[in-house]
Amino acid sequence: MRRAPHFASLALLCACCCAHAEVPPAIRGLHERLLVLDSHLDTPMHLARPGWDISQRHTYAEDLSQVDLPRMIEGGLDGGFFAIFTPQGPRTPEGRTQASEHGLAVITRIRDMVATRPDEFALATRAEDVLDIVASGRRVVLISMENAEPLAADPGRLATYHRLGLRMLGLVHAQNNDFADSATALPQWHGLSPAGRELVQAANRLGILIDVSHASDAVFDQVLALSRAPVIASHSGARAIGPHPRNLDDERLRQLAAKGGVVQVNSFASDLVPRPPNPERDKALAPLYREFRQAASLPPEQVADLARRIHDAEALHPLPSTSLDDFMRHLLHILEVVGPHHVGIGADWDGGGGVEGLRDVSQLPEISARLLAAGYSEEDLAAIWGGNLLRVMAQAARSL
Repeated sequence: MRRAPHFASLALLCACCCAHAEVPPAIRGLHERLLVLDSHLDTPMHLARPGWDISQRHTYAEDLSQVDLPRMIEGGLDGGFFAIFTPQGPRTPEGRTQASEHGLAVITRIRDMVATRPDEFALATRAEDVLDIVASGRRVVLISMENAEPLAADPGRLATYHRLGLRMLGLVHAQNNDFADSATALPQWHGLSPAGRELVQAANRLGILIDVSHASDAVFDQVLALSRAPVIASHSGARAIGPHPRNLDDERLRQLAAKGGVVQVNSFASDLVPRPPNPERDKALAPLYREFRQAASLPPEQVADLARRIHDAEALHPLPSTSLDDFMRHLLHILEVVGPHHVGIGADWDGGGGVEGLRDVSQLPEISARLLAAGYSEEDLAAIWGGNLLRVMAQAARSL
């Protein structure tokens, strides 16, 4: 599937191949012409933090954030799916109630972000909205759900979320839930539960795109067979390159593409490259990560101190480095397997994504430079960066 290099200046291509080279102006200009969307932004977790303003520039070093308006502008990111992420809690009445309340709180924060910054952001509920929003000079906000646990107490509430703007539904996260088995847990349902099958059908009726990232292979197979609409993997990788169970093998990549779906490639380091066990690192970081999950109650100076302690612990217990090269190996492999009309980018920003050379959204033009160097055309890049995502969103809406 790889194209022969076509760009006018071979020297320009050589320059963009260097991991540390500045992206040449011509390539940056090309990137700026494209519609650039990311299918998985965990940025809503920062919206609850006291004093954190998405309109202001932040740094990963100071507060562990990777997305804000200045960096979106710098990286040419026109917007994407802002995720309602719910950590899997106890599957008890109390746990389901907490998840239900959490999900509604997060979608409210996303909508409030848009309502309070109408000159900077706009909510899109149809694929057709996206280009109009970009033309108006604003950033596109689409809404997704990662882990359907907020629906466990009342699956019928999916219709409420749809009215509030939800257009993509990820069934499960790192543990099994009442709807589906996770890729990283022992099977309970051996795929979808009966409630999970009903949820997929309800999403089809509402025109909500089904997301199979984090789902087990059996869930993937059953969703693909059951769904009337194409399916997305909003932030996944290639199992042929990185054997993590969250990644998709080549045969499933082909099956996804054959049904019109798209796989959005993520930049989560442990999914890209196998990491050896490091119990000392895990022991040092576990309490810090638990503390970070309480960041919604921490003032900025405490978040900065926590970020420093996390960086110090990571430096004291280092892992093998993971770089833009590793991310590109996954991206280029998937492009070889299914072609540029079934691939996109879902880097898992603010959810653990980011590698050396691709630390936040300001560095997205580096990906365009690498794709051009690999021989992909501007037309191919237009499909990868946004066209494919809009297509499957529109097809899901037409499946009503």
